[in-house]
Amino acid sequence: MQMWYNWKKNGKVGEPMSERTYFWIEDCKDKASFRFWETLMHELFPEVVVEGKKNNSELVKAVKTLPDNDNKYIVICDNSFDNVQVYQERKVLKYYADLKSNIFLVDIICFEYVLLEFDKLIQWIYALDDEFLVKRADAIIARDKLVRALKAGMLEYKTLWEVINYDRNLNRHNIEQLAAKLLFDLTRNTGFEVSKGKIGDCWIKACCEWAGRAEDDMCGLDGSRLSISDKMKSIYTGTSLKMELEKLGLEALLC
Repeated sequence: MQMWYNWKKNGKVGEPMSERTYFWIEDCKDKASFRFWETLMHELFPEVVVEGKKNNSELVKAVKTLPDNDNKYIVICDNSFDNVQVYQERKVLKYYADLKSNIFLVDIICFEYVLLEFDKLIQWIYALDDEFLVKRADAIIARDKLVRALKAGMLEYKTLWEVINYDRNLNRHNIEQLAAKLLFDLTRNTGFEVSKGKIGDCWIKACCEWAGRAEDDMCGLDGSRLSISDKMKSIYTGTSLKMELEKLGLEALLC
């Protein structure tokens, strides 16, 4: 099974890319998000060069001062809609991106939300008889309600009873913080654990290359043992990434 990709032109798949394509994110190399995006691009779009810009301010500066008109730049910038600072930074970023024809913004809430919305998240991280399915029931329900609401265009997620019941400090959190908290609570003490500085091996390595795995550690993938390529393909098709990247003309195809 081989992955390949083309940029679409006028709604049709064109010739393979001759110019370079860069994938810019706001985080540096030691962050969980960078390791995830680097893995995803390597497996699905191997010719795309992933670069981290340390933070939002540096990302905006890089877009503003970009002298290159010959290559394409896909830019990931959080769209945390109820975080005023992030919202303003994204407006500035979009302003400078719109001045150039070779810069494309990917519309996602945040890296943590991409994994949180993954349609096989619970199926992957927990075995069928896992005690965490009971112990973390409130988080599982809150995640389901939140994702369903946001997919339906309902931005008033703080009115959802299931989310309120899960997060007693909800009024002090924005959507990025809530997504990060939910993802961590669901994945902690598993090979899929995700925090700001860490992403579990089970996200970015083939089954089962988790160095810390114990004999009694079980997950939902024990019966399938996916390769890293299959994992990235599943995440790509099971989240909003496929739709958002295809909007920009970047499409992963199987042949």
